[in-house]
Amino acid sequence: MGDVLAGFLTIGVIITVGYLAGRRNVLGETGPPVLTRLAFSVATPALLFTVLADADLATVLSAPLLVIALSSLAVALLFLLAARVRRWGVGYATMGALCASYVNAGNLGIPIAAYVLHDASLVAPVLLLQQLVITPVALTVLDLTTAEQRPGPLRRLTTPFRNPVVIGSLAGLAVNAAGVTVPAPVLDPITLIGGMSVPAVLLAFGISLHGRSVPARGPDRWPVLLAVLLKTGVQPLLAALIGHALGLDGATLFTVTVLAALPSAQNLYTYAARYATATTLTRDAVLLSTLLAVPALLLITLLLG
Repeated sequence: MGDVLAGFLTIGVIITVGYLAGRRNVLGETGPPVLTRLAFSVATPALLFTVLADADLATVLSAPLLVIALSSLAVALLFLLAARVRRWGVGYATMGALCASYVNAGNLGIPIAAYVLHDASLVAPVLLLQQLVITPVALTVLDLTTAEQRPGPLRRLTTPFRNPVVIGSLAGLAVNAAGVTVPAPVLDPITLIGGMSVPAVLLAFGISLHGRSVPARGPDRWPVLLAVLLKTGVQPLLAALIGHALGLDGATLFTVTVLAALPSAQNLYTYAARYATATTLTRDAVLLSTLLAVPALLLITLLLG
């Protein structure tokens, strides 16, 4: 319990430093997006490569992945059902379902897995599930319903494999599965670069919190609150119940519940802006679920940690 709380404290301190840096505009206008791109395109792929190249594949691709998949599908369907009743539209409903089910496995998942769960590889299956399955399906729906110029089938199919995080993860899995030992002169600089990932994403997240307005106001209020309730409350509860039904207990049950309680991913706003649909819903759901994730994760730690 003490180690878990210490992990949250470490994360909180770094996020606070990022917030103060954003408030004082230490990095200027271009600094935060550069920091985010550095973490996403360089540091995080390097970290996941080194972690997965040496991970136990039986642990990475096991029952916890099924738990996350089932809990994500369940809450997404619940939002889609409400959207059908309220006639919110396909594009709007798609983004709302993503906000209710798509966890922030990158910006917060990796730090929490590293500092709280003590194993960064635990978040890799969630990243792969979201990037290789959920994202292509959701973006295809948005392409078909909102985009004026739709990309061709080949581009849609290959989009996940052009994602740096997916490339790093798959490369690590490939090296692991092939039983290849990466030479130290190659592995050491990759490890050093990967060490930037966790502090970079936490600092960037802290900077992004500065200047945010109060969420869940206006006409999007109820869809926002529904998405946040499903994401912060229902999904971790379902993950715990499904995990228990599959025979998970102890640290494994704690892990899947924590991963399910992660807030809505920040990159969802990129999708909403790209397709000009549900931007307010997505922005507010990401912010509110992020703020509520801290007490939710602490509660889970008290109950299962």
